[in-house]
Amino acid sequence: MANKFIDFFKEPPAAEPIKDEAQIKKMYSHFRWRIFYSSFIAYVVFHLCRKNIAVALPAMGQDLHLTNTQLGLLGSTLYVTYGIGKFVNGVIADKANVRTFLPTALILSAICNLCFVLSDIFVTPGHISFFGLPSGTILLWLLAFFWGANGWFQSCGFPPVAKSLSYWFSNSERGTKWSLWSTSHQIGVFAAVTLSGFVIERLGWKGAFYVPAIICIITGIWLYNRLRDKPQTIGLPDIEKYNNEPVKENSNDEEEDTRSYFQIFKEHILCNPVLWMLAIAYIFVYIIRFGTEDWLVKYLVEVKGNSLTLASTKLSSLALVGAMGAICAGVISDKVYKGNRTPINIIFLICLIISLLAFAANPASNHIMDYVYAAMIGTFTAGPQMLIGGLCAVESSSKKVASASIGFTGVFGYIGAALSSSGTGYVVDKFGWNGAIAFWMISTMICVVICIILLLYENIKKPEI
Repeated sequence: MANKFIDFFKEPPAAEPIKDEAQIKKMYSHFRWRIFYSSFIAYVVFHLCRKNIAVALPAMGQDLHLTNTQLGLLGSTLYVTYGIGKFVNGVIADKANVRTFLPTALILSAICNLCFVLSDIFVTPGHISFFGLPSGTILLWLLAFFWGANGWFQSCGFPPVAKSLSYWFSNSERGTKWSLWSTSHQIGVFAAVTLSGFVIERLGWKGAFYVPAIICIITGIWLYNRLRDKPQTIGLPDIEKYNNEPVKENSNDEEEDTRSYFQIFKEHILCNPVLWMLAIAYIFVYIIRFGTEDWLVKYLVEVKGNSLTLASTKLSSLALVGAMGAICAGVISDKVYKGNRTPINIIFLICLIISLLAFAANPASNHIMDYVYAAMIGTFTAGPQMLIGGLCAVESSSKKVASASIGFTGVFGYIGAALSSSGTGYVVDKFGWNGAIAFWMISTMICVVICIILLLYENIKKPEI
């Protein structure tokens, strides 16, 4: 039984190489498009069972009598398990079958959402006492457990996608394809916020967990049919050979073929100073990313007096228009900066600081400019979020540890996410919403400083390449 379980998730062996050039071209054309859109849809749907809580927070807080600090701690459980899981599952994904690993994680995430919302049925605050503890405390722990478990399975989503993009697209095209795919983050948030807002108005906050769970289960079954692992597992040649394109100079792929996975992991991840700087910067990117994504609805309701529907719509503009930021960052860094990603990160982060100031200063009655500034926040967050912990991480390491490099920066990113969730809730309770805006701005400024240090380091090392 154990062997069958392992074999189900184990990376399939390479198939007999296909010799017919016409068939290779036809299959590559078909499967590259198929892998891309399947991975894109998968990550959009993953967000339905993760970002639904952002819209549910105001109603949950009232119904379950939870403070902002408690709601923040609840969100932090997902970010802690997600961060740890992203690294662990990143290592696993490098040797796992994308076709089985990704859909299973999506279905298990949906089950966690169902268990999360059903917890309220079995434990009602103020009615029962367990082991001398208030039932409200027990319920909070139960919610935290299932939301934390959800974070673990959510962390299984990105690493296999990173593996797929690295193996199905070559170096010269990967930047564009990666930036296009990365818009699934923002579209996923948009879809989650829009769907959750619609459902909550009709079914209550619990519906924001039931409905996405059903969608995720159906999508997971569909993904098993669509996805495949590496090209070699279906008889296709390596993508660089197919495109007649040399691998990047610092990849040492020929040498790596004779080394163990741990040796490659040690050189390109543990002993890679650029990856460490990217990872530390990612902490602060995620503080601002999740600070705005998770708390902006509550901010608009409590500070600017918006209805839940209006606030959700403004947040959706942050996500939807923000998707363009990822595309622009990828294209500009390719075309203008010739593959150097750090300058565009610095520019975007400075613009993000300006956008936060403008959003906070905008009068509550000026709804149109709220949409504009929210979209700007999304745009200037999406670029660094896609580059720093995603494309930059992969490009600074090796394709053979693509999932692990993403997982490594992801650990640090979700340390930032946990700090953002609990930190924002605490700051709001202690200093009000102006304190939260200041918290996000300071985090952005620190990230700018780290990126400047990284830029200087890259310029110093450039003559040695």
